[in-house]
Amino acid sequence: MTGVGPYAAAATAAADRSAEPAAATRQGGRLFSANLRQNGIYIAFALIIVLFSILTGGDLLAPQNVSNLVVQNSYILILAIGMILIIIAGHIDLSAGSVVAVTGAVSAVLMVNNDVPWPLAILITLVCGGLIGAWQGYWIAYFGIPAFIVTLAGMLIFRALTLAVLGNQGIGPFPVEVSRIANGFMPTYLGNIGLGPLDGADLFTLLIGLLFVAGIVVTQWRTRAGRARYGQVVEPVGLFAAKLIVAGVVVMTVIVQLARFKNLPWVLVLLAALVLAYSLLTDRVVFGRHIYAIGGNLNAANLSGIKVKSVTFWLFVNMGVLAAIAGMVFAGRLNQAGPTAGTGFELDAIAAAFIGGAAVQGGVGRVTGAITGGLLMGVINNGMSLIGAPTEQVMLFKGLVLLAAVAFDVYTKRRAGAAAG
Repeated sequence: MTGVGPYAAAATAAADRSAEPAAATRQGGRLFSANLRQNGIYIAFALIIVLFSILTGGDLLAPQNVSNLVVQNSYILILAIGMILIIIAGHIDLSAGSVVAVTGAVSAVLMVNNDVPWPLAILITLVCGGLIGAWQGYWIAYFGIPAFIVTLAGMLIFRALTLAVLGNQGIGPFPVEVSRIANGFMPTYLGNIGLGPLDGADLFTLLIGLLFVAGIVVTQWRTRAGRARYGQVVEPVGLFAAKLIVAGVVVMTVIVQLARFKNLPWVLVLLAALVLAYSLLTDRVVFGRHIYAIGGNLNAANLSGIKVKSVTFWLFVNMGVLAAIAGMVFAGRLNQAGPTAGTGFELDAIAAAFIGGAAVQGGVGRVTGAITGGLLMGVINNGMSLIGAPTEQVMLFKGLVLLAAVAFDVYTKRRAGAAAG
């Protein structure tokens, strides 16, 4: 036996050396698949912007058009924040558009017909949105009816309530303070810059943009350092730095264009606050981790002691509140609440979530991805409108983009599974 030992040791060492390249290949494959999955939406978004910038002769990125893109899609982006959380948990909400309509109608009746002070009317409307979410969340979480059925019923019920509240007619105009939230812009605080490409840009807006980019860099660096500290696979420093540079350039390009037009829209400030708050919720708070756990493996979440019913209930309460915010923003933008408000909004929010990287089975998705997905759909709408494309072509293109996003999700999952095997 002693004579066999050296040969066995040599064979084992040789096997270990031959396994190292294979392990490195698998690790590289997993890293590539993870990067492709996480960053695919941002690459696609950049390509769509470049495409329509060329097709429109640069009109897509004109200061006024960039501002219009933000304002016109703000309510869809607000809905997308709530929708991505529900989809991560493995549910769906088909009633969001109808809740937008009924909460907008409630705010109009309070402010316009009954002269309720606008701050109090906003608070009451948010409470109404929360109660609607609680109503649906109860049937889903505690009674056990699938979210698809409950929210499909809600889509019909709350549309009927909208017609009843409004008397099948529009109500307006809204107080100036409310319409300013949807259509207004921040005032100039530090004056304008009169230099080259920054000609006429508001200095205060540019400083906000720089602070935002700095926040992105610090947050991403800390996240990468934390993953490395726990032995997780992280991307090379060069690739990481390149991603941050590209992100910074894109953000500052948008900020400069906004600063050159009428400064930051107030609705963008509201949206940025929501994105920051919900990104922290999903990344740093226990409740956020529970959402991912429920969507990733419901049985394991139950066995680990997560209060699945409570989390699901509050997710729908949150969706109702966000729908109420979107409802007031939309009504304020039009300066009236109408019986057809919110039609199809739930489909746009769902599309934004899936295009932004949410998985069909749940457990995967990010708030920033949903925002990017919503903006991508907005760029398609706006870009094709600028080139004079008919409605059927716009719908066709959006449908193909949505199908491609889900197909990409399935493909990357299979690739990751093959690499892991």
